[in-house]
Amino acid sequence: MSQTPKPEPTVSQLFDLTGKRALITGSTGYLGSAMSRALAEAGASVIATSRELEKAQAVAAALPSPHGAKHIGAALDQMTPDLLDEQFARIVDQAGPIDILINNGHAAEPADWTNITAEQFSTQLTNSTGYFILARLLRNHAVERKSPASIVMLGSMYGVVGSYPDAYEGVCAASSVAYHALKGGIVHMTRHLGVYWAKDQVRVNCLSPGPFPPERISPTLVARLSAKSPMGRMGIPAELKGSVVFLASNASSYMTGQNLIIDGGWTSW
Repeated sequence: MSQTPKPEPTVSQLFDLTGKRALITGSTGYLGSAMSRALAEAGASVIATSRELEKAQAVAAALPSPHGAKHIGAALDQMTPDLLDEQFARIVDQAGPIDILINNGHAAEPADWTNITAEQFSTQLTNSTGYFILARLLRNHAVERKSPASIVMLGSMYGVVGSYPDAYEGVCAASSVAYHALKGGIVHMTRHLGVYWAKDQVRVNCLSPGPFPPERISPTLVARLSAKSPMGRMGIPAELKGSVVFLASNASSYMTGQNLIIDGGWTSW
């Protein structure tokens, strides 16, 4: 006797995060705040985290709640990997089971290849260590619950291509060599974890933004970077909202180990 096929989900159902809890690191940042709003607008209960608790709580308090989801702010620092087990456990105790992790937090190191020290280079790579520890914590948490989960790593177009020296010359230091090493490593770590955790129903994908400069960036640099883009302009944070919800939700249910690049066509040249 044949089984009745399951009804095909609608597009709105695929992108719906109602009933899900999403932890996002670096929620107070230029891109992190937009992605936090996206998750909340899609119905998720958002755990907005930052190294500064009050800032995280302020972000959580301002998030929309279309279906009555409750958001909280919590302190978490991916740059202190030895403390992440304790911080993650405390968040779960406070918020409940977590279904989605957005590894977005980033501690920057502006020194370029000409003057960065070995210590500064290693410190920058600590971001990647934190991403891995948090991802593993969520994977183990999901397996223990026998529940699927989605992890989104934040990469960068600079984890895929080098930068143009002439874009920075005479304006500011070149894009950090440690940043390029960090983001390239995150892109490949995504592939590795995606393969190993697929059988656990834990998907791992990477979201790599292109040029999304905040307002404080030099107008000259913005003009030079815009000239390198096929679209001839920079991205705005709202243009990451759809992609982060796509990767976090069932809309990408058959996707893992992949790097989604949102760069205005930059890496297509």
